Amino acid sequence: MRTQTGLDVWIDEGFDAVRGQRVGLVTHQAAIASDLVHNLDHFLRAGVNVGAVFGPQHGVWGHTQDNMIEWEGYRDDRTGLPFYSLYGETREPFDSMLAGLDRLVFDVQDVGTRVYTFVWTLAYCLKACGRNGIPLTVLDRPNPIGGAVEGPLLDPAFASFVGLHPCPLRHGRTLGEMALWMRDTFYPNTELEVVACRGWQRDMMFEATGLPWVPPSPNMPTVDTAVVYPGMVLIEGTNISEGRGTTRPFETLGAPWLDPWRLCEELNGLNMPGVWFRPITFQPTFHKHAGQVCGGAYVHVTDRATFRPVEATARMFQVIWAQSEGQMRWNDPPYEYEDVLLPIDILWGSSFLRSFVEERQDVDKLRENLSVTPGFGPRMESYS
Repeated sequence: MRTQTGLDVWIDEGFDAVRGQRVGLVTHQAAIASDLVHNLDHFLRAGVNVGAVFGPQHGVWGHTQDNMIEWEGYRDDRTGLPFYSLYGETREPFDSMLAGLDRLVFDVQDVGTRVYTFVWTLAYCLKACGRNGIPLTVLDRPNPIGGAVEGPLLDPAFASFVGLHPCPLRHGRTLGEMALWMRDTFYPNTELEVVACRGWQRDMMFEATGLPWVPPSPNMPTVDTAVVYPGMVLIEGTNISEGRGTTRPFETLGAPWLDPWRLCEELNGLNMPGVWFRPITFQPTFHKHAGQVCGGAYVHVTDRATFRPVEATARMFQVIWAQSEGQMRWNDPPYEYEDVLLPIDILWGSSFLRSFVEERQDVDKLRENLSVTPGFGPRMESYS
């Protein structure tokens, strides 16, 4: 049986929950129903009074290719609706954007990683709705990489737009569950409803849902990308290419000064579970090292159940740091609206990773840092 998203549930119910209301819709290109039709089209076809549309990073239709590229709001020619950017002049809806709305509906496909900014757009929507006395509804969607949790837990001193509130790097929750946790902990004045998925179990990867995959951002082309992303996204804090400018970002990594065979021999010698590193060369068409031939590795996940992407990437950094003879570096700010703290520190959630890599600390220290207190955040009973 195919999983139903919160959007599919509302379609079955004829959008009765918002009849007679003027709603704002926070959405992006991956917010489709099981019939591949976008949520905005379903809303309009059903006669829902949509007053405004809001888009997160990459825009409503995913038109900004690279990360950290802002976009400006506009009046949509096809629908005549105002499209407001929540990744530009502001990340939080202005009161004027919410004026005249009876409800804000949030329907966005997440990938289960703290630094993927959509969850923090949700946090800002919770905050703005609470301030304006507007109910917020989250149409829930599956966490495509299941319910496994892997640290580290964010240190509040390193809060940023890639981590506003303390949660693990791989949080194991749906956006609906993250909304409930944030409402209960940080935004208690917000009226929140979560329309749960039907037929989704926490141990399911996305392919098991039967739902179609649409890239939630331009460099998240496949579910395989989402599986490695909790760890491989950390490469954004370094001068190593994370494969942007190739057809398989985040599964591909390298730099002009790396020997791919030496790198992969040492990485595979660590016998990390569920992963194999294959030596490759590649030439990014844009972003880091564009036009240069890079040596590196392709990350093959051989067993998703045992693969630990955060630990694997941290240990990979140790190997690259030693082999690079001073050529691997931590990038300087700014990064995702943070101008002071190092990008690698806000990605990890503390300064631990740099010490672990530079001092070649024991893996037990890493695993201690990655441990997360059991029971982080609420889990909806319907997801088991």
